Amino acid sequence: QVQLVESGGGLVQAGGSLRLSCIVSGSFFRVNVMAWYRQAPGKQRELVAGITTQGITNYAQSVKDRFAISGDYAKNTVNLLMDSLKPEDTAVYYCNAGIIPTRWGQVATYWGQGTQVTVSS
Repeated sequence: QVQLVESGGGLVQAGGSLRLSCIVSGSFFRVNVMAWYRQAPGKQRELVAGITTQGITNYAQSVKDRFAISGDYAKNTVNLLMDSLKPEDTAVYYCNAGIIPTRWGQVATYWGQGTQVTVSS
């Protein structure tokens, strides 16, 4: 059984920083990709940042130059450092992982339970 456990959300003033962490655990062959998504009230879930096993990163335009994703595929952990936070960053942030269950299996997508980030103006 695969589990993604997030930590690090909370309340912060505009201009402040937060660091989100996620640990992927369970029985599987390997993690293929890790990412962070977010969903604000009344809006669709959107990709915030992702990182591949080769260290290639991808960011939403709205967070470029403010957020930094890092991943450790040996430990199956992914972090998101968020600087210069804005009220519009307020959302539930979800850890996401593409996981290969067995050596010859297909990639399956897993989600964490979500962590609330609230940025006050």
